[in-house]
Amino acid sequence: MIGLTTLTTNGHPLVAPKLNRRRALFVLAKVDEILSWDKAINGERDSRFVELGRYLCEVRSGQYWRVDNMKSFDEFLEKRFPESRRKGYYLMAIHEHLPRIPKMHLKQVGWSKASELAKVARRDGQNFDCATWLHRAQQLPKEEFKREVEKHLTGKERSRGKCFISKSTKVNWR
Repeated sequence: MIGLTTLTTNGHPLVAPKLNRRRALFVLAKVDEILSWDKAINGERDSRFVELGRYLCEVRSGQYWRVDNMKSFDEFLEKRFPESRRKGYYLMAIHEHLPRIPKMHLKQVGWSKASELAKVARRDGQNFDCATWLHRAQQLPKEEFKREVEKHLTGKERSRGKCFISKSTKVNWR
C-alpha cells in the first residue's frame, strides 16, 4: 500500500487498480462523514481516528480519490485536511503499523501518542514490544512519551530547550 500516491514505482509505470465505484463512493462518504462530524462535535475525529486511518488507507490503495476528479491522493488530503494533510498520513501510519493493538486501547492514548507508537512499530518491525510501549503511552504525558520515543529511535535524548543569554541580552531558546 505504501507508495500508491504516485503512478510510478522505481521508474516503472504503475497500473491503476480497477476502480470499484460503489465501494469508492461508500469509503469517500465515510471519510466525509467522520470529518464533518468533527466539525459539528469538536474532537470527535480524535476519538474516531483509528477508523478514519483505515478508510484513508483504502482511499489511497484503491485510488478512490479519482471519483472526485482529483489528480492525486495528496490533493484529496489537502481538500479533506486543509489545516495539515500530514495528520492524514499519521492516521494511516497508525492503521498500517499498529494492527495488533486493540482499537479501544489506541483510542485511550489518542492519535498523537498512537502516531509515536507507529514510529516505534515501523522501526522495530517484528520485535516491536507493543504491550510495553502501549503501557508507556498510557502512563506518560504526551511530551515525555515523545522524548521516550525519540530516545528509542535515535539513542539520544531530545533537549528540553536550553536557555542562554546572547550578547545583546535577549533571552533565546534552543
